[in-house]
Amino acid sequence: MKAAIASARAGAKIWNASSLNERLDFATRWKAALAEDKYRLGLAALYEVAKSRLEAIGEAEEAVDFLDYYPSELRSNNGFVREMNQLVEHETATSVLRPYGVFAVVAPFNFPIALSINMITGALLGGNAVVFKPSPDCQLTGLLIAETLRKAGLPEGVFNIVLGGAEVGHALTTDKSIDGVAFTGSHKTGMGIFRHMAVQPWMKPVIVEMGGKNPAYVTANADLDRAAQGVVRSAFGLQGQKCSACSVVYVDNAVKDDFIERCVAFAQTLSIGDPRERTTFMGPLYGPASVERFDASVAQSRSEGTVHFGGNHLEDKPTNYVVPAIVEMKGPCSLTRDELFMPFVVIRGVDDLKSGLAEGNDVAYGLCAGIFTRNEEELRFFLDNAQAGVLYANRASGATTGAWPGGQPFCGWKGTGVSGKGGLGAYYLPQFMREQSQTIMTK
Repeated sequence: MKAAIASARAGAKIWNASSLNERLDFATRWKAALAEDKYRLGLAALYEVAKSRLEAIGEAEEAVDFLDYYPSELRSNNGFVREMNQLVEHETATSVLRPYGVFAVVAPFNFPIALSINMITGALLGGNAVVFKPSPDCQLTGLLIAETLRKAGLPEGVFNIVLGGAEVGHALTTDKSIDGVAFTGSHKTGMGIFRHMAVQPWMKPVIVEMGGKNPAYVTANADLDRAAQGVVRSAFGLQGQKCSACSVVYVDNAVKDDFIERCVAFAQTLSIGDPRERTTFMGPLYGPASVERFDASVAQSRSEGTVHFGGNHLEDKPTNYVVPAIVEMKGPCSLTRDELFMPFVVIRGVDDLKSGLAEGNDVAYGLCAGIFTRNEEELRFFLDNAQAGVLYANRASGATTGAWPGGQPFCGWKGTGVSGKGGLGAYYLPQFMREQSQTIMTK
């Protein structure tokens, strides 16, 4: 790892001084390399994460779109160079965003292509060199990403990859030669990185996304078929292993029973099995810890609430093949507050939208939230009061999921992030740079 950081420091001497055109030309070449290899990348993610074919190829296509959107932002903002007001005759003042130096990029398992490339792109287009650590079980995907960068002709040393587990990630993010960290993963690890940076001789940038609880709200004025499909797709896509997955639903008691019936009916249509098959919607859980967490949550639901659907293991399959669970809990509990990261959705009956929002906001996270209503006042109340960075309304394709570069910025509030700015949007790239004011007397 020390060699990788040293290589990045040497590469940074070249890339930190790169021009806007050099970075834009590189982005064009990298986009071409990613487009050429997107099926290889998708196949690697399918095998390493057990994504469905649709999810895997969709993720690879999203990664290509990063190399459309972020360069367009860099170009339209003139590399984030802006002329300021002239306060004195013969004096010019310019605001310039400049690179920090070397960024550590640490990626999670669930989106090994898109989340990796999102963070790497931010760092590289910001003029920084990179030391990249993929998730330990997604090393093939990580190495294929590295190969696309080699094809794109990035100068020697600007991008470096290290492989390993948590100990490697900790050593990388705490190394004094690192100038900033981009991380996606657990709240515990992300906040540990942030606290470490805060006690250094000077604060270094930490760009993190740390999960979510992602409530959906279904009012008495909702289209219940649309709501059921949106919730189920969002909760069970990629086995619920998305930081944006819908995890809890607050539904008006007047329509609760009808809504649950429709959720169960739609869940019964989903195909669970080998993710290599075209018709498969949901594959196996990722690792034994997920299975243990699933079984424990189902047991808690049976003793404290009601299991309306699923919660069992598929017969004649390995234990990590499970039937997704739809459960109902009578009051707030750990299942309605904690991130679960599995195909498990909790339904809570509430008297009205206001009481549901009060409970849904009372969690540590603030990533996504969704609503289903045909009432404009309810929609406005939700938009004005939901404490999350990504809001959706009436989406059958996913109640709280489905962000895309240039379309839906992916920003975490509260315990989900630390900067108030997220990926996929207009404020992402500037986080990888620092502002410098340049005032020059011309006479």
